[in-house]
Amino acid sequence: MQWETVIGLEVHVQLATQSKIFSGASTAYGAEPNTQACAVDLGMPGVLPVVNENAVAMAVRFGLAIGAEIPEVSIFERKNYFYPDLPKGYQTSQMAQPIVGPGTIDITLDDGTVNAVRIHHAHLEEDAGKSMHESFHGMTGIDLNRAGTPLLEIVSEPDMRSAREASAYVRALHAIVTYMGISDGNMAEGSMRCDVNVSVRPKGQEAFGTRAEIKNVNSFRFIEQAIECEVERQIDLIEDGGKVVQETRLFDPDLNETRSMRTKEEANDYRYFPCPDLLPMMLDDAYIEHQRSLLPELPSEKRQRFETALGLSAYDASVLASSRAMADYFEQAMQSCGDAKLAANWVQGDLSARLNKAGLDISESPVSATQLGELLARIKDDTINGKAAKQVFADLWDCKGETADQIIEARGLKQVTDTAAIEAIVDQVITDNPVQVTQYREAEPDKRGKMIGFFVGQAMKASRGTANPQQVNALIKSKLDALL
Repeated sequence: MQWETVIGLEVHVQLATQSKIFSGASTAYGAEPNTQACAVDLGMPGVLPVVNENAVAMAVRFGLAIGAEIPEVSIFERKNYFYPDLPKGYQTSQMAQPIVGPGTIDITLDDGTVNAVRIHHAHLEEDAGKSMHESFHGMTGIDLNRAGTPLLEIVSEPDMRSAREASAYVRALHAIVTYMGISDGNMAEGSMRCDVNVSVRPKGQEAFGTRAEIKNVNSFRFIEQAIECEVERQIDLIEDGGKVVQETRLFDPDLNETRSMRTKEEANDYRYFPCPDLLPMMLDDAYIEHQRSLLPELPSEKRQRFETALGLSAYDASVLASSRAMADYFEQAMQSCGDAKLAANWVQGDLSARLNKAGLDISESPVSATQLGELLARIKDDTINGKAAKQVFADLWDCKGETADQIIEARGLKQVTDTAAIEAIVDQVITDNPVQVTQYREAEPDKRGKMIGFFVGQAMKASRGTANPQQVNALIKSKLDALL
């Protein structure tokens, strides 16, 4: 039997506010446990929550960025369940009337296909604390620093059909929230976490299969791996005569498997009811339009501009616009050299290769965008050739503070373009290699082109890589053909 995978995602995005969603406690990452939790976060008697206006504004701007409906009224509700790291005994969240209604996010797959993923809604809620098991020898420690941190939970429709598609969706979502500056998107620090709902059904069947939810997956790679493992588990289970049960599971990347955590709760299990401490939020048209005016250029808009205004290919534009940090780096480098394609090639090529090897993000690059742009300007004006440029780039990477011009001057890398000087080098190479000259003269015409490479290499070696390769190539061909 052929099976179809059905995937829906619930992505929790930690909003980049300085204080929590209902209190003034700090949201800074990495503080000592339980040093950033106030009486409101602890649910002490007599305290009252106050909504963080910045969290509301960020949620509205996200909704506008995905073309979503922004309801005039949204309300907070209490979601009741017991967790040791949720001291109030309930989570203040939204269900019946969330702050962001239906919208759409376009995703681009590896083959260039663009698919639309529908967003059911997005709602504001507070995060829980963190249970710590590692250092307590049979006991559990509770860190409440994270309790009350503002989250925007973005709930998709079950529109995705493969692990790659789900990963592309989360990447697109990550790009949007980081472009907007409403989250740092740091998945390793928990700023973006994903609950993956997975089911399988026979191909052609309309009814959905029973889904399992994989909780708190925190990397693009793990999202793909978790889905692939869970799909395989469900298919094997059904084909062996078993039934998939609705449950919450965890993904273990070390064992590359999902395992059961608890039976999946339904909404009525949480006993939602309107929060009596928080009034409904009323958002008028003027407020919404003001938030719209604050939207930056979004990834899809930047990608389109890179194609139409800069003449880049769809692939180059997509890669460069995939993150705000990369897009900003590319544009700054391009401004310094004045050549979009040259800048695109270097950012995606030599720079990305070095960053990957060093395990660095582009924001941590030892070579600044201005430095790279100045190097590319020297390629463009023929001060140096491509080979010398790679050497300059390597020195820029290792030598902090030096400019491309300083390195070119100090290393004697300026390109030789004087025709007489290059001709003298070429003549010497031809004189020093009579055997190769004879082979060239006796070779079939269609094979001589490849043989020229030997002479070009010798000439570049003799010039210590500073001769203009195009001039060298043209002169060698001319002189060898004259000997035929």
